[in-house]
Amino acid sequence: PVRGASVKRQRGVMGETPRVVIITGGSRGIGRAVALRFAAEKPRIVLIHYDPDESAAGETLRDLSGLGVEAEAHKVDVSAYAAVDELFKGILSRLGRVDVLVNNAGIARDNLFMRMSEQEWDTVLRVNLKSVFNCTHCIIRPMIKQRGGRIVNISSVVGQIGNPGQANYAAAKAGIMGLTKTVAKEVAARGITVNAVAPGFIQTEMTANLPEKVKDMFMQQIPLGRPGRPEDVAEAVYWLCSEAAGYITGQILHVSGGLYM
Repeated sequence: PVRGASVKRQRGVMGETPRVVIITGGSRGIGRAVALRFAAEKPRIVLIHYDPDESAAGETLRDLSGLGVEAEAHKVDVSAYAAVDELFKGILSRLGRVDVLVNNAGIARDNLFMRMSEQEWDTVLRVNLKSVFNCTHCIIRPMIKQRGGRIVNISSVVGQIGNPGQANYAAAKAGIMGLTKTVAKEVAARGITVNAVAPGFIQTEMTANLPEKVKDMFMQQIPLGRPGRPEDVAEAVYWLCSEAAGYITGQILHVSGGLYM
């Protein structure tokens, strides 16, 4: 269900027109939940994905259309700067601005560090960390020019506490935390907030593929006693992009059921 009071008051920084929202990794999981959470305010949503086919993106677009939201989806490798730059220039040309950027794209290539290949390391760092640089770098000047915007980066609890078998993933997510704080300091004077959400163990397709013993290990460490849902993360993302969070920037909001305190 789409929830939220006073969502109609969330408007683009250029006036009373609906906000333009870009979500990477937006076709499924947390990205889809974020898109559906924004749907209540009837924004213009741009989903970016890199799925092998368009089925998941198509399903998300149909859900958004059913809620009366104008949305589009693009298959783009967000780890490639030139591709991101071309896409964002097109979005800005057609829609005039971007009010919200949610950097959610991510993959996992787990392995013990001593067995981890250079390719496993590089691939995860490119998709999970360089993509945040690419997308943010391509939108930051327009946001500065319009003197406003919201950027939310999806990090992870493992970027704070580490996790065996995920040196590459943890390094990328820790990097996102440092990048978030630095960019937040650089652009705050222009009315742009930059924050990160660090999910814990969330029920998604990615975590569904984890071995049962790994899932059990996480469950034993969660004080609230249940895995999170994509909607739990989406609520935090949406709040950080709302007027209610206008005085919050450079923060890492953990959504982990107490896994990290």
